[in-house]
Amino acid sequence: MAERWATFDCYGTLIDWDGGVRRELARIFGDERADERLARYHEVEPEIQRAEPSLPYREVLARSLDDLGASPEERDSLGESLPTWTPFPEVRAALEEARGRGWRLAILSNTDRDLIEASKRLIGVPFDATIVASEIGSYKPALGHWRAFEQRVGRRPDVHVAASHFHDVVPATQLGIPTVWINRLDEHGDPAPTRELHDLAPLAETLADLAD
Repeated sequence: MAERWATFDCYGTLIDWDGGVRRELARIFGDERADERLARYHEVEPEIQRAEPSLPYREVLARSLDDLGASPEERDSLGESLPTWTPFPEVRAALEEARGRGWRLAILSNTDRDLIEASKRLIGVPFDATIVASEIGSYKPALGHWRAFEQRVGRRPDVHVAASHFHDVVPATQLGIPTVWINRLDEHGDPAPTRELHDLAPLAETLADLAD
């Protein structure tokens, strides 16, 4: 059987990114302002990444907090807390089952090497490749992660799995890669993914279906 590769976004897909960011925003700005600040954060971060794709992700986090009005003493708080952000409860079992069925797993993440390695330890499942933005000078939804993966592996992945339609489903679809959208927030997006799930629990069966 030819090897099969599934690539994954990490934050929002495997790790509870919104939960981690919101906890810090609530601590800094107060719980009553946390949701409004989180919505603004979702707007600010992609703008910074698009404007300066060579920035380390820790600096992206810090500049995002600057924009939200955090004090200078707090600008590094997201980067310091990120290694403690927890995986979603179904993630480990879902990834282990996919590996058990012969899938090779890779992460394509808008982050830094030390941050992703800390998150991978919390996930507790081996990955066969990990590509991070700070090492390739590119942030998704730009295509640099998939190009770097193709250079490393020799071809594109068989499927890309992600929670962000904007960052992942759109560019992967543009490249002709089948997508599994982990639509935890019940959002809507165009183009449609190849498959849509509410969490990763049915991942192995979904991958098997796509491989048929």
